[in-house]
Order: sequence, then C-alpha cells, then structure tokens
Amino acid sequence: MQGGVVDTFERLESEVRIYCRTFPAVFTSARGARIAAEDGREYVDFWAGAGTLNYGHNNPRLKRRLVEYLEGDGLTHSLDLASTAKRELLERFERIVLAPRGLRYKVQFPGPTGTNAVEAALKLARKATGRQTVLYFTNGYHGLTLGALAVTGSSAKRAAAGVPLACTQPMPFEGFLAGGQDTIGYLRAFLEGPGSGLDRPAAAIVETVQAEGGVHVASTGWLRRLAGLLAEHGVLLIVDDIQVGCGRTGAFFSFEEAGIQPDLVCLSKAISGFGLPMSLVLIRPELDCWLPGEHTGTFRGHNLAFVTASEALGWWEDDGLSRAVRAKGERVRWRLRSIAERHPRLGLTVRGRGLIQGLVFPAGREAIAGPSAAQRVSRLAFERGLIVETSGPRDEVVKVLPPLLIDDGDLETGLEILEQSVDALDEEPAAAPAAELSAARN
Repeated sequence: MQGGVVDTFERLESEVRIYCRTFPAVFTSARGARIAAEDGREYVDFWAGAGTLNYGHNNPRLKRRLVEYLEGDGLTHSLDLASTAKRELLERFERIVLAPRGLRYKVQFPGPTGTNAVEAALKLARKATGRQTVLYFTNGYHGLTLGALAVTGSSAKRAAAGVPLACTQPMPFEGFLAGGQDTIGYLRAFLEGPGSGLDRPAAAIVETVQAEGGVHVASTGWLRRLAGLLAEHGVLLIVDDIQVGCGRTGAFFSFEEAGIQPDLVCLSKAISGFGLPMSLVLIRPELDCWLPGEHTGTFRGHNLAFVTASEALGWWEDDGLSRAVRAKGERVRWRLRSIAERHPRLGLTVRGRGLIQGLVFPAGREAIAGPSAAQRVSRLAFERGLIVETSGPRDEVVKVLPPLLIDDGDLETGLEILEQSVDALDEEPAAAPAAELSAARN
C-alpha cells in the first residue's frame, strides 16, 4: 500500500481487520475474476469474496438489472413490508429452485449476513422443539455472533467471546477421529447411551463441506446416516449452506447429492449474486412457529439484493452452470493433484468438491513461529498476481475458491501462479525440527 493511504487505515481502522493484512494493496475496481489495485497491478481472484461472488465481480447481467431498478426509483429498504422485488424473488425461488427438487420450505429473511441466518435457525429450532442443546461438529464454522460462535469449532475464535458459550455440544465430523473411527456410531452412542450425559438435543448444525475449517468434505453416505439418525431421535437437521451453497459444489444446494432434506437451511454469501448483503433461512413449513416480531432485523428488506438474487436464479433454470462447475472443479482438482505429485517433499494432499478445492499441507512444515506453509504459498501467490486464501485450524490449507463463471484463461493463469508459488516454497530450506532449533538456541 502507498504510505499516506496506509497511515489512514492504520490510524483510523480497528485492529480487527484481517484480509487486508494478507493481501496488502488498495483495490480500486474489479470485473469477472480480476481485481485491480491503486498501483496499477491486477490480480486473478481465487477468493471470490470468501464465496460471495459466485458470478464474479460486477457481473454485467446483474449490474444492468440493478441499475434499471435504481433508475426506476425501486424501493431499496422495506424491513418486512411486501414489495414487488421480494415477490419476484420468492416466486422465482419457488419455481426455479424449490419445485424442481421437490422441496417445501417457508422462507425467512432474518438479516443481511450469514451469522444472522444461523442465529435465526438456532433460535427457531429451540423454540419449535422446546429443547436447548444444539450439536455441532469439529472444525465447523458458522459465524461470530454469540449463538453462531457457540456452534463454531475454532478455539481461537471461541476465545474472543468473553462469556461462556452454552447450550451446545461438539461432535466429531467425518474423519476427525483417528483410525477411521465411525463418527456416526459415536454420535449414536451419545444419543442412546443412558450414561452419556447428553440431553436430547434440539438440533444439529452441519456444513457438508467445512470451508473455513479446512475443506473437509462429508461423504454422501455419512450425510445420509446423519440425517437418518437425527430423524430417528427427533433432532432437527440444520444445514449451513452459506459458503458452499448456491452452486459452489455443482448443484444449487450442496446436500442434493446426498438426497437428504434438512429441516432448516441457512443461505447467504452468494445468494444475492452481486455481493449485496442478504441471507435466508429455509424452514420446513410445520416448524414455522414464529410469532410476528419474534425475530426481526432492520436490514431484512434489502430490495437491491432481492433484485440481483432474482436475476441470478436465471443461471439455474437449466443444468448448464452445474455441469460447468463440476467440469472446472475436476480441472482444478487434477491440477492440484499434479502439483502435489511434483512436490513429494511437501507431503501435499488434495480435497474438495466442485469449485471449492484445498491443497493441504501436513503438520510439520510450519515454522516454530511465523506463517504456515500454506500462508507462505498465499503470500508468494499474491506477489505473483493471485489472491488465494488459507483455511483450517492451523491455516494448513490453500483454499481455491474462484468465481463459478471464471473463464478458462483466468482459471489457467491462476493455477499457473499457484503452481509457481508452490515451486518457490519447495525451494526454501526445510524448517528444522523443533528439537534441533531448541538445541541450537541452547
């Protein structure tokens, strides 16, 4: 960043900011999968606003519809008043998304962000069942307001709460336990064991792909068994589809492949299509026991987001985008595997679904202090013109999350930069084992 501008941010903005430290530039404009900075540099975007910009930056189709609406003095803010923009969105969502999938949901507009959707879903699950405890899964991430934080696995994020995070219980996600232990069997033991100490929960909340948690992918079999076990015990299933819904895995909903129908679904990020704040909770109709005004939000009537969301649904009137996402996802996955095979010293593995793919660095590549190997790759990539984020409890995963509509040229350029960055990392001297460093210091 330029000196005077840096001073402005350092002097006036809170220390809580994070992404600007990872990607230190002042950005001015963006289009598609490209972002331009004030110094004239341009970057390929493999971050997509943490999954918000599925259709790219300033998508011309969405922008044109938004500008037309604004020029016609369309309503912008309406709380929960009825509006033509909201009606069009609801009708198109029913016709394009729900009806073809045989899904029956009521739609709640709880507020503008993903954590608002999670808070509403948790609150409604407790109200509908009369029970308090909510199960969540290791490495899960659901937001940073207190209710959502209470079902988030990250110890670092939980530590910032300042108060006890109560009425929740962690359970192991698929693959979390050593030796391939059956985590659904583990959960069954807690639900059915008379000595487990677990009161019957109101709900369980899960991501089918744990994006922030390190791109851990739940298998379709695991998801089916989870849904069946919860139904058997009268426990509601909440699927958090905030980052990996709206087509990120190929299908519109990430749970479609498993053939399950959650009781509640949380959507945000890409649902507005244009990066405008918006979230939804989809509610099985018989669970919609809210009384008027029991859950509100000043910005739950963001009509500009309704307009772009409605237009974005046009990409889901056929299966063209789904097929394209799956094909691009396979291309990314193949390329990441090729990178891993070329660098056996790094011990890399690959995991993901659709256009969320992770290049995973094993424990032991991290220095005793300082950035992880994945963070160093992210930094090297930024220096070469690529924005790519890390995830996982130790920032051990390079998370590839490009716009769904990224063109082949930008996708190839980004993958080439990523490969060059891993090459550069592998040329660095290997970190000495902790015992050797300790001996050297002594």
